[in-house]
Amino acid sequence: MAYHFLYPEKDTTIYSHPNRQDLNTGIVETLSLDSEKGVNNDLYYPSRILLQFKDSELQEVLRDKVTGNFSASLKLYATEFSKNLPVSQTIELYPLSESWSNGSQRYDDHPNFKGIVSNGCSWLYRDNGTDKTSWGTLTAGVTGSFSGSTIPSGGLWYTGSGFESEQFIEITNDFDLNFNVTNQINKFSSSLFDSQTYPQGIPNNGFIILRKDDVFNNLTDQGCLKYFSVDTHTIFSPSLIIKWDDSSYNTGSNHNSVLESGKIQLSINNNRKEYKQSEEKTFRINSRKQYPTRTFTTSSNYLNVKYLNSASYYSIEDYTSKEVIIPFDTSYTKLSADSEGMFFKLNMNSLQPERYYRILIRHDNNDGIQIYDDNYYFKVTR
Repeated sequence: MAYHFLYPEKDTTIYSHPNRQDLNTGIVETLSLDSEKGVNNDLYYPSRILLQFKDSELQEVLRDKVTGNFSASLKLYATEFSKNLPVSQTIELYPLSESWSNGSQRYDDHPNFKGIVSNGCSWLYRDNGTDKTSWGTLTAGVTGSFSGSTIPSGGLWYTGSGFESEQFIEITNDFDLNFNVTNQINKFSSSLFDSQTYPQGIPNNGFIILRKDDVFNNLTDQGCLKYFSVDTHTIFSPSLIIKWDDSSYNTGSNHNSVLESGKIQLSINNNRKEYKQSEEKTFRINSRKQYPTRTFTTSSNYLNVKYLNSASYYSIEDYTSKEVIIPFDTSYTKLSADSEGMFFKLNMNSLQPERYYRILIRHDNNDGIQIYDDNYYFKVTR
């Protein structure tokens, strides 16, 4: 349970292209960092991504689940439709300073060509095309974009140390984004729990993701990066991942039963194979030597509790796609030990429902790194 996933309550793309400045895309399956050429000029106009996670879900995990220090990251999965990209570029993330409405429209609901009034945020407005509330005014620590106007457009965000995250991507790498947002989540937490204000605490208005200097680098095509949105209804939804160390390693009087080498057999005997999304499951891992040392005893050697050492970890994969959902993380996916043996906890509401998942175990011992994959799988249901 030391990895907990939150999924956006809303996400959207806003476009600066003159034909799309009032466009809402609140329910599109993808999010875009685009660079569109103007119709009547040679300028390229960027788009930006907005996304937000629920206050109530943040409060629940930070208050009721996290023990000690935590780390937080925001992950977006790239689609296969990114194109015309430069050799390298820097993508930035900031916390938004203003609230915004997601809307329920699509890219084809084109206000410029079809006369449709946007019912959610756009490059020009943070609410809709009827009320037309601008993105606000600049205050301490807040910045935005201006295009020949004193009214900011394209979002307003906090900037400076502790507010910015960035990722450098190259065309030879995959284009997934994985931002460290620990500082920003701590600032949300300070506002939620302690009512602190800027710069120690800020309200959770979500995040804005954009290319570095996107409105100033408008003479060159920066290409198009596309990412799955929360409306994709796949395992590739954007996610906020909260990580902490919930492990405890205590073998008690069984300290001589730690397996440091040799062939080892593992099993997960309490795996029911199917769990409700509301469940928290403790998986018990039984370990023993594949070829126990022969001894004369009145009980079976197989009944004695054996342990992997403290450098042991779990990982979770999507069974069908083989996508790694929870990696072997030497800080945050350690196996625990008690008088009954080895175990780890997993909160099922962190996983997408109606899918099968595979459990893998890693054991770093005197023989090197051993990975155990004996088709330990389970399904999460609604």
